[in-house]
Amino acid sequence: MKKIILLSDTHSYYNQELEKHLSLADEIWHAGDIGNIEVINHLESFAKVRAVYGNIDDHILRSVFPKDLIFELEGFKVWITHIGSYPPKYNRKIKDQLNTIQPSIFICGHSHILKVIYDKKIECLHLNPGAIGKHGFHNVRTMLSFDLNKGKIENMSIIEYTR
Repeated sequence: MKKIILLSDTHSYYNQELEKHLSLADEIWHAGDIGNIEVINHLESFAKVRAVYGNIDDHILRSVFPKDLIFELEGFKVWITHIGSYPPKYNRKIKDQLNTIQPSIFICGHSHILKVIYDKKIECLHLNPGAIGKHGFHNVRTMLSFDLNKGKIENMSIIEYTR
């Protein structure tokens, strides 16, 4: 079993209020728009970090992290990218890749809107953790916590902070 914290769109913002959740994680996944490497350094002090770069990330972050990250963990094939879409409104490029890659979990950020949607058509769970940073239009900062346990997702919860 792996305890996952999923976040996105930090936009260089890090606050110690996150640490009570980060300290429980086996892995922290970041779906882009990190902002600066210091955010990653903070996250790595708690758990293994898997991340992708986003559209605001500079050449340093783009040299460290990929645009797309595909891996398998606890019976799940996971695809993380920053700019995706959501069911059923995938853009053509994402839709074609979803059909090729066939992830069981598809994760993106960018929209600053938290979404958890199961796409029955492609048998894939779409996750967007919203934005945990303070930059953007959102009024509530959000991230997700869940467990991956031998092909099952358990104990999913939304973690919210006011701006």
